[in-house]
Amino acid sequence: MGDAVDAVMDAWRRERPDVDIWPVGVVGRIQRLARLLETEIQDFFRRYGLDNSEADVLTTLRRSGEPYELTPGQLVKASMVTSGAITKRIDRMVTKNLVERVPDAVDRRTVRIRLTAHGRQTIDDLFALHIANETRLLQALDRDRADGLADALRTLLQSLGDTSLT
Repeated sequence: MGDAVDAVMDAWRRERPDVDIWPVGVVGRIQRLARLLETEIQDFFRRYGLDNSEADVLTTLRRSGEPYELTPGQLVKASMVTSGAITKRIDRMVTKNLVERVPDAVDRRTVRIRLTAHGRQTIDDLFALHIANETRLLQALDRDRADGLADALRTLLQSLGDTSLT
């Protein structure tokens, strides 16, 4: 039994037998999987009044360690979005009392984004549930296959220059 990508590949093999379309099997599946996973994870966080972008900021700040704060620039780099997008996220999250803007202790021109007590409690309450949801999403793979896939994806990401978050 094939999937949607197999159907696309079959059509291209028929229409352009002169082109070796093997990359479609990988890239097409990664793209489709990214969309499906994004939707599933978005649905999960929506049940708790968050969206993916807010959850991304909360988890990034939480794993940064005490005092759970980063500059907007560090958040931009970790999220791979524009500074304008981060500003909008932060504005929404300040309104929800999830984060606060605090002046940098050394350079008053710099603002740091810090988890509030409510923000920390929110992400601490959701983190294990989020991991359980991701486990559910990967249930078709046993742990060895999942680890092998993670290794292959790491290699691909590194080859494309994606080597660190900060």
